Amino acid sequence: MASHEFTSIRSPKIKGARRLAKRAFRQRERHFLAEGPQAVREALASPDVVRELYSTAEAMNRHAPLVQAAEAVGIPVHRVTLEVMGELAQTVTPQGLLAVCSFVDVPLSELGPIRLAAVLSHVRDPGNAGTVLRTADAAGADVVIFTDASVDPYNGKCVRASAGSLFHLPVVVGPRIDEVVRHLREAGAAILAADGRGDRDLDAAADSGDLGGPVAWVFGNEAWGLPEETVALTDGAVSVPIYGDAESLNLATAAAVCLYTTAREQRRGPAASN
Repeated sequence: MASHEFTSIRSPKIKGARRLAKRAFRQRERHFLAEGPQAVREALASPDVVRELYSTAEAMNRHAPLVQAAEAVGIPVHRVTLEVMGELAQTVTPQGLLAVCSFVDVPLSELGPIRLAAVLSHVRDPGNAGTVLRTADAAGADVVIFTDASVDPYNGKCVRASAGSLFHLPVVVGPRIDEVVRHLREAGAAILAADGRGDRDLDAAADSGDLGGPVAWVFGNEAWGLPEETVALTDGAVSVPIYGDAESLNLATAAAVCLYTTAREQRRGPAASN
């Protein structure tokens, strides 16, 4: 177990970790913070991701297996006071455990075969982005792509909302939407824009068999959706049908419907559309 306890937020090491709350510093260091036992557990399950661990004395006892797992592979574990953890953490009620992790994104050019992909274009809310990442993971997607116009997936709120899924599947960060569409189309995927103004709905797309093959969904901004020029790059816009009186669905919910409907159609096979 850690023998030294950091008691001051003025410690250079603590200052360095605190700076990872800022995007510019994260990008410079290519490190980010994963907060809470669930995120730390999933990060530790990924080889060579966790650089160091910070924990209060209470959390060390409560989550001893995680601390021991880190120490077993040579990851430095630092004990901190509640005050220091309060400065490091980005939540109102910290759980006492926090990891400094290396970036996990991969280049667009290094992606393997694509069966199902989620592309976030102009998505600005980190909570929504993290929820889409978690949903894509659960639906069996092969990749989630954050274009240059979207939120940083290493934002603390996004990391927490992903509930560990950031460490489960390939994530691509920063390419332009036209580069993404070109790459996915060359990989054989149909590119569909999730848009309430679409000229056909998800039911029609499923009934026609268009969701049975490789599909990449492009999801847009929470308030105004996708720009027309982005929709024009895709193979068509598809809306989620509204059966009741609600005006619309929020981004994360619409993404869940699109991804799971596609995953279902892909698993049913070609016979389902006959």
